[in-house]
Amino acid sequence: MKIAIYGASGMIGSRVAAEAVRRGHEVVGITRSGGELPDGVRAVVGSANDAVAVKEVAASADVVVSAMGPSRTGGDPQEFVEAVGNLIAAVGGARLVVVGGAGSLVADGKRLVDSPEFPEVYKAEALTLSAVLETLRATGASLDWTYLSPAPVIAPGERTGVFKLGLDEVVGGEISAEDYAVALLDEIEKPAHRRRRFTLAY
Repeated sequence: MKIAIYGASGMIGSRVAAEAVRRGHEVVGITRSGGELPDGVRAVVGSANDAVAVKEVAASADVVVSAMGPSRTGGDPQEFVEAVGNLIAAVGGARLVVVGGAGSLVADGKRLVDSPEFPEVYKAEALTLSAVLETLRATGASLDWTYLSPAPVIAPGERTGVFKLGLDEVVGGEISAEDYAVALLDEIEKPAHRRRRFTLAY
């Protein structure tokens, strides 16, 4: 399978790229900076904000993965929203898989981002990623998308391949970036959550 990954040098994107190569897929990693990518990934310098380039990438991919994230340091969140919008508009017959956030997950009937305990430093990012999820949910039936929310805490760790899956409700507190990548590639290879969000945790 041909998989194009935006944000392939990031903490999650690099693990997704490495997992895809491990499984024998043909992987293109698109980054703004040309940062170091896992072995076996073809590097392309580019931006999802370049609508023309996005169409060219999507035309030769079976799956487009957005592993980008909005800025936590004062960047314009609208730039990120527009980048994802370009992917939605350009993906055509390919599948779009979005690395989402945990803030839109629900616990005790309330989104995590709306709880008073939610860390302020992550709130703007969480609200932006929540808006992306709602944008995907509002698309027409022709767009084949999936949005994968991690557990509330995600960090580098072990690849165990053992975790719980859920839909919109929190199913646990933590997940490693390596196991997140396993779940994302499992979904790409054997789709079970078309046009919906799912989550995972230990």
